Formats: sequence, C-alpha cells, structure tokens
Amino acid sequence: MDLKPFAAVKVILAYCFFMVMANSAFGDVSYSFPEEMKRGSVIGNLAKDLGLNVNRLSARRARIDTEGNLKRYCDINANTGELTVAERIDREGLCKEKMSCLLNFYIVLENPLELHRIALQITDINDNSPVFPRNLIKLEITESAYKGSSYRINDAHDSDIGVNAVQAYSLQNNAYFILNVNSNNNEGKQINLVLDKELDRELEKEVSLILTAVDGGTPPNSGTVTIHVTVLDANDNAPVFSESVYEVNLSENSPIDTLVASVSATDADEGPNGEVTYEFSRVSDTARKFFSLDKTSGEIRLIGQVDFEEDAIYEMQIEAKDGYGLSSFSKVIVNILDVNDNNPMIYIKSLNSPVPENVVPGTEVGIINVQDRDSENNRQVHCSIQQNIPFKLVQSIKNYFSLVTTDALDREIIPDYNITITATDEGSPPLSSSKTIQLLIADVNDNPPVFEEQFYSAHVKENNKPGFSVCKVAATDPDWRQNGTVVYSLLSSDVNGMPVASLLSINGDTGVIHAVRSFDYEQFKSFRFLILARDNGSPPLSSNVTVSVFIMDENDNSPQILYPSLEGNSFMTEMVPKAAQSGSLVSKVIAVDADSGQNAWLSYHIVKATDPGLFTIGEHSGEIRLQKDVYESNNMKQNLIVSVKDNGEASLSATCSLYLLITDNLAEVPELKDMAYDESSSKLTFYLIIALVSVSTFFLTFIIIILAMKFCHRRKPRLLFDGAVAIPSAYLPPNYAEVDGMGTLRSIYNYDAYLTTGSQTSDFKFVTSYNDGTLPVDLTLKKTQSFVGELDGFDEVSNDSFQVRH
Repeated sequence: MDLKPFAAVKVILAYCFFMVMANSAFGDVSYSFPEEMKRGSVIGNLAKDLGLNVNRLSARRARIDTEGNLKRYCDINANTGELTVAERIDREGLCKEKMSCLLNFYIVLENPLELHRIALQITDINDNSPVFPRNLIKLEITESAYKGSSYRINDAHDSDIGVNAVQAYSLQNNAYFILNVNSNNNEGKQINLVLDKELDRELEKEVSLILTAVDGGTPPNSGTVTIHVTVLDANDNAPVFSESVYEVNLSENSPIDTLVASVSATDADEGPNGEVTYEFSRVSDTARKFFSLDKTSGEIRLIGQVDFEEDAIYEMQIEAKDGYGLSSFSKVIVNILDVNDNNPMIYIKSLNSPVPENVVPGTEVGIINVQDRDSENNRQVHCSIQQNIPFKLVQSIKNYFSLVTTDALDREIIPDYNITITATDEGSPPLSSSKTIQLLIADVNDNPPVFEEQFYSAHVKENNKPGFSVCKVAATDPDWRQNGTVVYSLLSSDVNGMPVASLLSINGDTGVIHAVRSFDYEQFKSFRFLILARDNGSPPLSSNVTVSVFIMDENDNSPQILYPSLEGNSFMTEMVPKAAQSGSLVSKVIAVDADSGQNAWLSYHIVKATDPGLFTIGEHSGEIRLQKDVYESNNMKQNLIVSVKDNGEASLSATCSLYLLITDNLAEVPELKDMAYDESSSKLTFYLIIALVSVSTFFLTFIIIILAMKFCHRRKPRLLFDGAVAIPSAYLPPNYAEVDGMGTLRSIYNYDAYLTTGSQTSDFKFVTSYNDGTLPVDLTLKKTQSFVGELDGFDEVSNDSFQVRH
C-alpha cells in the first residue's frame, strides 16, 4: 500500500494542530514544545516574555510552583530567566489520549509577592507504535457468506495523537479478502474485512491474514496482527446492542463490586448462532484496573477504587459476539463524580524565621499556599490562625496567603510562637487540616543592664589586705547572647584627690569589687563611686549604680599624750602650794587617740607615785587632784607616772611622767638642779632668776587686770585650782585638729593661770575644767586659738576665775 499521500496529510495536520493548540493555550505566558525533551532543554525565556528584571530573580526567590502533587517538570534559571526542562515529560503518561495536553504552572516571586501563570502545551512525538488489542484475531465465517460481506476488526491503538496516531491499514495480499477502512468521528476508524471471493469450506477450511497498522510519524511506526479465519456453516445475523453508547455516573467513593453498567445485545439467530458473549474490544490499561466485564451477563463492575482527582472519565468499547463470529460494538462512558474526600493541603512557601523583635506591624514574615484536589465547592478553602497572637493571614493571590505581624514583638516576653494554620473547605461535610509552624523571634539589643539593687553599700575594716573582696554587684540583661552579656567597670572619679582605680578594682565578668590597697580609717571614713554595667550589643546599652564603702575603725593607734609634754631633754614641772586642800586640782593629763568610738575612749591611771595616796586622777578626765591635805611631812618633790589606756581590743596605752613641787616659794627648793637631767647648777640658777623676775612681773600685771575685772563684772567665788590645764596650739599635732566628730579633746576651756617650772623656761599654762566622767565620743578636737587671741577675749568671758600661783 502506498503511504506517500499520508505524509502530506501528516504535515498539514501537524501544522493545523499546532495552530489550534497555540490559540487554545491560556495564561500570562504560553509555550508549546514536544515531549521527551532532555533535561536542561530551554523552553523559553520567562524574564523576557514577562518583562522581569533578570538581575533580581535570585533576590526575589523566583521559583516554579505547582498545584497538588503534580511534579515540577520545569524549572527557572535565576541567572538567565530561561524556563528549562527539569523532568522527563511523557505526554501519554500525563494526558493519556487527550488531544490537548496542557500543563499549568506558576512562577512565584517575592518582595513584593507576584504570581504569573504559565501554560505549557506538550506536543506529541512519534514515540509509540500502533498496537492491536490481541495478537491473534479469530474469525469464523460461514461458507454461505456472500461476496461483499463485511466483518468488523478491532482497530489498532496508538498512544500518540494527531498525525502520530494510526493513519493507515494494509492487508496482506490474499485471494479472499480486501480491507475497507472508514473514518467515524465517534469511534475513530472502522476496519472491515470485506469478502471479495466466496469461501468454499471444502476447498479451504482456514485462511490466515496479516493486518498492518501504520502511524503518520517520521519515520512511521507500525504494528501487525494475524487474522485467523475459520470457514463455518452459515450464520447470517450479528448481535445488536440495545444502545450504541452507554453513559453512567459513578461516585468516586463507591465500594468495590459496585455494578457500574449492564450492556445487552441480542442475536436473531437461534442455537449457538444466537448465543452472545461480551468482551472489551478497546480499553485503556488504567480502566482495566478498575472495571471488569462479565462475559455472559454483560455486567460491568468496579474492581478498584477510582479517584476523581486521578481520572474523571473512563471510556470502554464493548464487543458482543455470537457463537460463530458475528459481532457488534458499543461504547460505555463512565463519569466519575467528585465527593469531598480530600483534605486541604497547606504548603509553607516561604518563612522568614527568626524575625527581629523590632519589626514594624504589617511586616510580611511568611507565604502560605493552600490547595484542595477536589472540585467546585469542595475545593473552596478558607484559612485561619489561632487568636491572641500578634499575627494574621492576609489573602493575596488565589490560594496564597501572607503571614504578617499585627503588633510589636518582644523576645524577652515571648521568644517564639507556635502558629497553627487551619484550612477548611466548603464541602459537605467540610474537611480541614492544620499545620503548626514555629516562628522564632530574633533578639535586638533593646534592654540595658539593670542592677539588682538601687544602690550598694559595703563595710570594710581598715588595714585590710590588698585584694580583699569588698562587695559584689550584679546586673541582669534580659536580652540574648552578647546582647545580654554584662561587663562591669569602674567609672573614673576621685576619692580624697586619688583616682578610684588606685583604691579599688572590679572583675568585669563577675562584678566582684576588690581592694587595691589597704584602707586607713584615719585618712577617710567613707567614699562613694559609680559602677558601670554595659552589655555587648551593637550599639551597647549601659546603666550605673552608686556603691558606698564605709571604713570600719580598728584599734591601731595608741593614745598620744599632749600634756605634759617633754620639751627637749627637760620635763614639765608643776607647783603645788602647801596650803592646797584635799580635792584641789593640781594638774591635768591630756591625751588623744586617732581612733574612733570605743577605740578612742581613754582612761587614766596612776601607776607609780612618790607618796601613794596623796594624789588621785580622774579615770576619764585625766584631772590630778589632792586626795588629802598637804602636810610638812610630805616629800616636797613628787613624781607621778600616769598610764593612759584606750578601750579597744586589745587595749593600747601610753605613759608619761609628771613632776610636782610642793612649795610656796622657789627659794625653798634646796636642790632645783635635781629636776633636770643634764643641766649645770649655774645654768639652773640663771634660769630660776629669769623665771622669778618674769613670774613676778606677770603676777603684778595679772593682779591689776583681776582687780579691774572685779570692778567691772560680778563673778562667783571659786575654789582654788578648780580647773584643768589648757594646752596652747603648740602642743597639738596637726592631725588631731579635726577628727570628724570622733576626737577626744574638748574645744572650750575655763582658764586658771598658774606658774610652772622647767629646766630652762617658765610658761603660763591655761587650764579648762573637765568633769570626772567618760568623754563623749562626738567631741571633736578643734584648732586652738593663739595665746594672744585668748588674752584678747578675757574681757568677754563671764563666770571664769583667774588665779595666779607661784
């Protein structure tokens, strides 16, 4: 058989088919390309056809998205914008026998969200050969058949379409039959074996023929089948179906063994010639998995679970044949009805996790796609998330939703969110599905360190060792990692003119403050400084706190005796009149202690005396008084050793010697030279003469002043020696002038003037009265005014008595 006319027809049909398919494609952009292209083959340039910026495809996360479980057959090259083949595309596997094989994809771009539909028309190539339903076709033809009798033959099936499908049939040359092929729009090609010469069973009982089917591909493919004709006696009636086309509806959730349809054909012949049997003449491999045909009854039953989402329609051709080979054909169309049997599927297309806690409300943090494989209302889906979280879903394009923030985020309160997305369709009953995503909140350095206390105080004993732990500060920062890591440091400041860093140091990690040097309570009693707590964020945040350090006193200073004071190599000598009575104040020991509190509480004790029992000393005042009257029998020269002790643990002490002369006149002293250590008799006499002249002059002057004052002021009488020694400023060391309220000397004195004798000089000493009692700890040693200043204030002093003794 000549096939050249079919080649021309093939070209024309291919062109027409391409034009029809190109016009029927729909979408933002459409492409048509043949099946079975190699992976990586370029289909088209999406960036150029859609007007996209090639340089921003990667930044916008350009990708191909599909619906349902459809494979991603194509991919996009983010560098060139080209659409390429990603998977093997078999048109027959995707679209089976459909004339049009159209795949729909989407290209998704972010920032901003953009969606384009891509329609891909898969064109057929000649990759399948025609195949007959059976390898052997058996025909039984009565010998009485007339010339021109026609016998229907099952046509060959080619999975290809259009020009690549079966285009022609040819029959092997023989003496009895010719081939007649007719086109039928509903049933395709009808192949009839036409008897061209009457059969004679006696001459030839069987005839074998070869039928060839050829498609229109280049090069063409072909398939053959053997037709075995058995010559029988006459059978002149073929079965006739009750309907030419049976169309039924079947729900996809129908149980196995459900009766789908029942076909029926009748034969007018009787006996074996009228017995009709049924079989599938043309059926797809997929349909054979789901449907069975009863050979005798013609019942078609369900043998597998059909799925509307896989195939919505099945077509089967049924052959009814009588006992001697006459047959007829009918078509059965099974429409699969959709039921709501698919839950919506939730796909997370994009999720920006973690999200910085300082994002503004309305920020898009994720893209969600929801799909449902059902149809019509069963695939209409609503999407929602739980309440009371700072997020919401905003529908943007088709079944795409944007997850956006609705309120400010705070990682320190909630570090992450488990967001449950629920999708519900509109089926009856509705089906739903849920998916939970975890969204982490990224930390931002928005919290400064906060100290656990508003201020800190520490008490440290003086004379501490360097490196001593003074106290510890602690600050917390609720931020994360380096944003919450706190480092401590000292803020620069001065303490008594010294940098605080020379006194203290701080461990930057633990906040423990150490003493750099030993502290001295007598130098300073307390000081303040600032501690800075800084985190390691960018930029760093900080806060500070005040730390007060109080130095606690220790008994590390012995009492210092201010009076009597050793001048050079001579000793201070006091004169006691012979007429002095018991209780008279004859002298006073004055001492101070640089310590404070009980460490500075002083007590005075006579540890040795020339005449024990003659003198007594005030335990807390240091006043030396006569304990009994002076008698002639008493030793004129009295030597007292006084001990001054503080009240510390352990107690520290100091001693002094006091020399007293019991006399009314220096001339009565037989050997004055005994009162000095290394002075010659002549030198002592010289000094005594000067002293007597000075005292006499001063005595006369003082008597005149007292008489003048008696005329000007009324004053109360006063006991002789009712006073205590006052010390001129020359006796006071500089560091005892101020002890911040913690000293041991009073600053106000009542003055009595009396004469003292020494080895070289005679001075006037001024005495103020102390009561016999414990000195208050809050009295402060003040700087004493000069001698001239005190003399100038005599005329303003009331209730004071001045008496001169020599």
